[in-house]
Amino acid sequence: MANLKLTFPRCLWSECMAELKRRGHGRHESGCFVLGTVSGRKKRAARCVYYDELDAKAYASGVCVLDGSAFPKLWEACRAEGLTVVADIHTHHGPAYQSEADRWNPMIARPGHLAVIVPNFALGTIWRHRLGLFCYQGDHRWADLSGWWAWRYLTFTWSWK
Repeated sequence: MANLKLTFPRCLWSECMAELKRRGHGRHESGCFVLGTVSGRKKRAARCVYYDELDAKAYASGVCVLDGSAFPKLWEACRAEGLTVVADIHTHHGPAYQSEADRWNPMIARPGHLAVIVPNFALGTIWRHRLGLFCYQGDHRWADLSGWWAWRYLTFTWSWK
């Protein structure tokens, strides 16, 4: 786990947080898949695909739920752009904890997949150490990478390259 790292261009991260805030209206969860490239255990974010772009009813229940028909659209976007899913991000009301539903229903059930949970529906300042950062281990097991050490696993850069 020590060499696992997701790098985001700062402008993409800011755009993502603003979109999650806008799509959740401060009242319900919102989320996205992060598409990018992978080199070993290093992942680089390139763009976000929001859940409601894949499934118009993704937020209908107040929590993020995707119909199975959303995934072929996601895989097509990956193929068309030569990218892969490097993480998923969704918001929670209050603190960024991993709920039972999150634990038992990974968006991508592939070992090494990163799930990021943003507190307070992405309202206000987003501090990295307040994010929930979880790495899927397989068999519904997760490694919790959250807290003050999150900077080791989630980094930001000024460039797109």
